[in-house]
Amino acid sequence: MRTRRLFRKVKNKTFLAAAAAVILLTAAIRLGLLNHADHALSDLLYQSPCARSGKIVLVQIDQKAVEELGPYDRWGRGVIADVIDRLNRSEECRPAVIGLDILYAGESDPQEDERLAEAAGRYGNVVAASDAVFGTDLVPDGAGDYRLRQNAVLNYEEPYQKLADVVTAGHVNCMLDTDGILRHHMLSLTLPDGRTVPSFALAIASMYQEAAGGAPVKLPATNSRGFWYIPFSAAPEKYSEWISVADVLNGQADAEYFNGKIVLIGPYAPGFQDSYTTSIDHAAAMYGVEIQANVIEALLRGEYPREVSDRLQLAVFFAVCMLLLPAFRGRRVRTATAVLAVAAGAWLAVCRLAYGAGYLLHVLWVPAAAALLYVGCMAANYIRSALETRQVKNTFSRYVAPEIVQEILKEGTDSLKLGGKLTDIAVLFVDVRGFTPMSEALDPETVVAILNRYLTLIAECIRKNRGTLDKFVGDAAMAFWGAPLPQEDYVMMAARAAMDMAEGSKDLSEELLQKYGRTVSFGIGVHAGEAVIGNIGAPERMDYTAIGDTVNTAARLEANAPGGTVYISREVADRLAGRIRTRSLGDTVRLKGKAEGFEVLVLEEITG
Repeated sequence: MRTRRLFRKVKNKTFLAAAAAVILLTAAIRLGLLNHADHALSDLLYQSPCARSGKIVLVQIDQKAVEELGPYDRWGRGVIADVIDRLNRSEECRPAVIGLDILYAGESDPQEDERLAEAAGRYGNVVAASDAVFGTDLVPDGAGDYRLRQNAVLNYEEPYQKLADVVTAGHVNCMLDTDGILRHHMLSLTLPDGRTVPSFALAIASMYQEAAGGAPVKLPATNSRGFWYIPFSAAPEKYSEWISVADVLNGQADAEYFNGKIVLIGPYAPGFQDSYTTSIDHAAAMYGVEIQANVIEALLRGEYPREVSDRLQLAVFFAVCMLLLPAFRGRRVRTATAVLAVAAGAWLAVCRLAYGAGYLLHVLWVPAAAALLYVGCMAANYIRSALETRQVKNTFSRYVAPEIVQEILKEGTDSLKLGGKLTDIAVLFVDVRGFTPMSEALDPETVVAILNRYLTLIAECIRKNRGTLDKFVGDAAMAFWGAPLPQEDYVMMAARAAMDMAEGSKDLSEELLQKYGRTVSFGIGVHAGEAVIGNIGAPERMDYTAIGDTVNTAARLEANAPGGTVYISREVADRLAGRIRTRSLGDTVRLKGKAEGFEVLVLEEITG
């Protein structure tokens, strides 16, 4: 009963527990517990190299340039001035934009500063880099008090004044996500004095569009912090359009190569400490000038994946999880595993299609939740199965042969529900004749020992013949065949059990006669027909048993059978015709509740 109650509680509360688990998963995701893994998987799915426009050329301050020109810190600003002049050799053949991804803040050698400012201002196609330092700052709240402002610009470094007067400045800040990966780009920043500074990439893309006579740059939608997602087009060191600064200065680069293009000049060697891990490749760092090239490519294409709001995705996530619950709950491992694989694969396909349509979804949320629900439901299924198995064993192990218990477990446990079904069975009742007078003459301990010997014999005969021992009632017992599982030749099994009891009682009776001077015997009745079979009772206390006229008739046959005799009905005799030898008593034995003409037979021998 305790097992049954536990089983029922587990079954009734599984869905509520699973729903609570979905709510907890949603809360965990809302708190960002899956962010790092989700970002990594999203990068793998979304970021991949693609065809580039060919409008951008990288002029690299690389190892070759350092070897030919000497250490970079000794170059002086005049070197880059010479590069600018070389690139702008002809009015008819010059870059549309030259971007200096080098921070020239503060004054240095006056002559060098002058040379660079003159070269940059001479052609009007130079964009220089600026940089901001961010932090937390106290700002007035308008009510006479102060509040903390996150990501406030604490310091801003821009080109020295002469250079700033002749170029467009754009910030080169690379802001990493919490996992140290660069995925987003700050479109612009606002200085404490109110000025708005575009990003270096935006300033270059805007100048290029103007020079080419194209439409203004279509700006991407940004989040509350002013960031947008970068769709990288090339992995680290895979940007094919590049040349060394040394080759430009040596005249080895054809001017036509740069004509009408965007030329980015910047560090491209490990010693400059200008590299970052990006979403397109977590294994290799990307130099800052390559990052700027990737951002400019995205701005020129004007195709920006938009990150769908977390609130909407959480709602979708919750709905999907609730739909997956019934697909996992109570399913076999193979079926549930297939559902998990389909759900995860389908979600990845949806994410990829959404990305193609310009929307970013969290890749890991649904597969991770599906996997957790799968594990949870499989664990619940296992517990429920273990409880069902335990209930089967508790219900049947004392009454039927072990092999039948195993068959029931294989077939399932639906038959253990409260209720019954109409089944054709064979029923046997057996009673110990002469037991009452013997119990009055012997001491209680001896009486119990003798009774246990007889009941053990009864149980062994029933189990030997694959029957179900329904119950003991004092010195009587009831058994049936044909349930809980269908059996072949179940009526013959009941007849054999009856004959085994009758024969077995003879040896036991002789032993008792010699030992105690008294003996007992069995009266047995067997009938076959339809009866209601199942768990009958209350949910807290039910027994697997059979009820109906078939059971009552078997009991009446046993009640009238003399000691050592097996009474059977005509129904049993007809079903076993040709396989047993019987002696008909006609209707001379009147059974209570039966009309005249009910034939009773004595089972004398099993012949086949």
